[in-house]
Amino acid sequence: MKLNERARTTMLAETEGLSDEHINKRPAEDRWSIKQILEHLYLMEGAIAKIIQKQLEEGERKDISDKPIELTVNREKKVDASDFVIPGDDFATRKELIQKLESSHKLLADTAINADETLLEERMYPHPQFGELSLKQWIPFVAYHEMRHTEQLKEVKHDLNL
Repeated sequence: MKLNERARTTMLAETEGLSDEHINKRPAEDRWSIKQILEHLYLMEGAIAKIIQKQLEEGERKDISDKPIELTVNREKKVDASDFVIPGDDFATRKELIQKLESSHKLLADTAINADETLLEERMYPHPQFGELSLKQWIPFVAYHEMRHTEQLKEVKHDLNL
């Protein structure tokens, strides 16, 4: 979870000093606002934590090789978000978003800390790009996913002259 902690700290630092109006402003009609990026991140993190919990309880044991999840940060390859993690258009404050991010982060951290290490290595859940991914790799995947979207957040700030 150290990588996840660093990714979260870096991402939140990018939102420091931004007003709620700035956070909710889209740089273009077909692009996400900072609010939508943050919402996507907590939706994804919470969903992955729940998937890990379920697979720890019910998943089958399988020999799974590590995948190059660090490639997630490469923004040259466009990836469409799954429907369940697509953010809405509703207004939200930075404070509300941070609370939701803290909640999803705590859920993932608690899941990782309390999980049997062997089960994390032996059980998997399929990823749309990487195929079968061990539950253990899903945890740092969340960090790389957040790093990817931190770069997106920086682009939005730049395009909005923030």
